[in-house]
Amino acid sequence: QGQLVESGGGLVQAGGSLRLSCAASGRTFSSYAMGWFRQAPGKEREFVAAISWRGRTTKYADVVKGRFTISRDNAKNTVYLQMNSLKPEDTAVYYCASAIFGTIATKTNEYGYWGQGTQVTVSS
Repeated sequence: QGQLVESGGGLVQAGGSLRLSCAASGRTFSSYAMGWFRQAPGKEREFVAAISWRGRTTKYADVVKGRFTISRDNAKNTVYLQMNSLKPEDTAVYYCASAIFGTIATKTNEYGYWGQGTQVTVSS
């Protein structure tokens, strides 16, 4: 069984930065695309960013493009999400996920493993 554990969430002022980490274990996660999603209270889980299995291809939601950067270190089985210029509307629980395939995926049903989530709160 694979396991994903997120860390790095917290409270930050608008304009600030956070870096989320996702440590993977129990599965060859390096062979699969990885993604970050988020869910705000009362809203559906939405796609934030994804990275292919080698890290050569990335994709971002329009609302975070230019502010967030996804990366991965397959030697450490870890995926990162660097978040800069944070806005109050970025407040949500952020989830790391492992895709079913190695190529970029943006839909929740294209992911088979999920972490427990980490809270990000951006104050105005």
